[in-house]
Amino acid sequence: MEIFIEIILKAGRSAVELALFVLLPVMVVMLSLMRLLEARGVLDWVVVRLAPLLKPFGLTGLGVFAALQINFVSFAAPLATLTMMEQRGASDRHIAATLAMVFAMSQANAALPMMTMGLGIGVTLLFSLVGGLVAAAATYYLFGKSLSTAEAQLDETLRHPVAEDAKGVLDVINRAGAEAFKIAVGAIPMLVLSLVVVTALRTSGAIDALTRLLAPLLTSLSINSVLILPTLTKYLAGGTAMMGVMDEMRKAGQVSVELLNASAGFLISPFDLPGVAVLISAGKRIAAVWKAGCWQKSWSGIRQRNGRKRFCFWECCSSIR
Repeated sequence: MEIFIEIILKAGRSAVELALFVLLPVMVVMLSLMRLLEARGVLDWVVVRLAPLLKPFGLTGLGVFAALQINFVSFAAPLATLTMMEQRGASDRHIAATLAMVFAMSQANAALPMMTMGLGIGVTLLFSLVGGLVAAAATYYLFGKSLSTAEAQLDETLRHPVAEDAKGVLDVINRAGAEAFKIAVGAIPMLVLSLVVVTALRTSGAIDALTRLLAPLLTSLSINSVLILPTLTKYLAGGTAMMGVMDEMRKAGQVSVELLNASAGFLISPFDLPGVAVLISAGKRIAAVWKAGCWQKSWSGIRQRNGRKRFCFWECCSSIR
């Protein structure tokens, strides 16, 4: 019992430190920046100009906005945009392509704080963009081609607060800070539980046993067995929980910066149980087309390794349902 209590206390301390001293500062800065750009109309300008370029990939203007949200706000941020697409009459095919893109991109709530661990954010965002566009196009033209293309007169106007004076700017920053605090504090329970489970499994020897069992297969695929633990955590508990486990492993010297960057492609996307559950809750039509979005994710895994794009067989195997 004493060992279990010690595990809980250690996990709680690590979770609070990660949430309040890493996740919160990064999210406050990024959310404030994004909300200010949004309020000043900069994002509207970007969306209007990018929409025609990304239309061949099966994306609309709202799809472009969802891409900015997942990469620079959090995995849950595109939820409102997906709901907006459904309510404003976007076709099932466009919704599926947008959802697939979101599943394939990096989630800001994991990727941005992991910059402090050595993650190359520039390369990560580049591969996130490439993977998202491949996923959207594959879904629109292949996996979702049987979906309805019926579409209402789509209103893609982005409705958000406007900051025209100093008071407006302060209001936007305050709202962004409150949103960042909610994200950081909301992550603590999952971080604590995941770290408790991970520490308990490690202490009991279960992780070592699983590693020995999978070692031949992983060796044949050139996959480091150290990634078993963060991968299990990611797909069962989400990207933020994975970040907590990865941080603990990094501090213990089990994960190098090189391995962190090489595994980023399949560890920081929102395609996991919590991510899928949250995003498909955006509406009935979103839930109806999610399988098309998920199938492309099984085949469009792209990761960074040794400076090259490589098909990620590990992600493919992990994603197929």
